[in-house]
Amino acid sequence: MSRKEIGVQRTLVDATKLAHRIDELAREVDSWYPTETPILVGVLNGAALFMTELMQALSIPVTVDFMAVSSYGSSTESSGVVQILKDLSTSIEGQDVLVVEDIVDSGLTLQYLLDVLARRNPRSIRVVALLRKEKPGAIEVPVDLVGFEIPDEFVIGFGLDYAGRYRNLPYIGVLAPEAIMAG
Repeated sequence: MSRKEIGVQRTLVDATKLAHRIDELAREVDSWYPTETPILVGVLNGAALFMTELMQALSIPVTVDFMAVSSYGSSTESSGVVQILKDLSTSIEGQDVLVVEDIVDSGLTLQYLLDVLARRNPRSIRVVALLRKEKPGAIEVPVDLVGFEIPDEFVIGFGLDYAGRYRNLPYIGVLAPEAIMAG
């Protein structure tokens, strides 16, 4: 086990499955935009790696922008308060927008983000999420494409973090309880 893997209880989705599924997601996204050039809106920081891999697998032209939205801080539970930490640098009015999200957990952050984006009058908004938790009581938010449905556990790796750590794991893992307690 490498130093960066200390705190990983187990692997949930390995690197090979991630790569294969991202290729499948890209083929589906390609079919949505036969003549359009969508703007991919990556949700920082977690979606950066997924968005990079997805963009490389796409065969269509795209433009890119990012937002940073948070409801977690350094906790493993949503605070219930959503904040925009970084806004888009370009207008999306009249554009086809594809929100690229790392994980849909409570649904609160994505619902807030979609409301904010819809008020900016894009032509369309779609969502592709790498992961969606099977979470009781989660807000129903529209997600057009999901890479993996996962159990309600705190996951790390492939861009997902706990207190800023573990983003550089090449797979999705479950955070060990002792890592949470160690802080």
